Amino acid sequence: MRQKLGLIVLSVAGAMLAAAQPAAAQQTLNFSLGYFTVRGEDARVERDVLNENRNFLVFEVGDFNSATVGAEWLVPLGGYVEAGAGASFSRRTVPSVYDAFVDVDGSEIEQDLRLRLVPVAFTLRVLPLGYTSPVQPYFGGGLGIISWRYSESGEFVDFQNRNAIFREQYAASGSVTGPLVLGGLRFAGDTMSAGAEIRYQSAAADLGARFAGTQPEPRIDLGGWTYQFTVGMRFGQ
Repeated sequence: MRQKLGLIVLSVAGAMLAAAQPAAAQQTLNFSLGYFTVRGEDARVERDVLNENRNFLVFEVGDFNSATVGAEWLVPLGGYVEAGAGASFSRRTVPSVYDAFVDVDGSEIEQDLRLRLVPVAFTLRVLPLGYTSPVQPYFGGGLGIISWRYSESGEFVDFQNRNAIFREQYAASGSVTGPLVLGGLRFAGDTMSAGAEIRYQSAAADLGARFAGTQPEPRIDLGGWTYQFTVGMRFGQ
């Protein structure tokens, strides 16, 4: 799987570099700060681990919403199309407790659930007013390659051994691909730009044997919406 992802990255990057040569003087380095919202409980994939955990742990799926930061390199392909390659980072730790169980001393049985996402995105944008307009609405889409890690650490109840309480950490990680769509508006000058953007990514990953105790073949939904502000440094004419 990782070899296939590497080939995809190299192929897309090579195509972008080849197309960028005529317009190299007009590239933009974009920085973003935003908020990532995970897909809601009713929209998540089947066998999603968060939905399954809510059967016996106290937390909300929306607790995994998190701040995100990123950077992206943008290259015009002619006057009305733009290619981009970038990455972002988000991480959220959600505390939880068992709904119907407490320790023998009456204290809560606590654990931390953590989700980390590092999406690498290759995109194409259409700019209806053109790349040289001071006001630039745009829309587009592309491919996201999401590096992820999900973990559960703390105290757990062994339901098969007289509800014994034990400490453990469960973790899974990997990379998956999925489509993304985006739209935004920015205001551009000769050397700087600023704007706002909305993008949606769709992907899900298998968690593997470490999490199979809750249900067969557990998965985690990695999709959601990102709302972000952007600031760009423009190079060239």
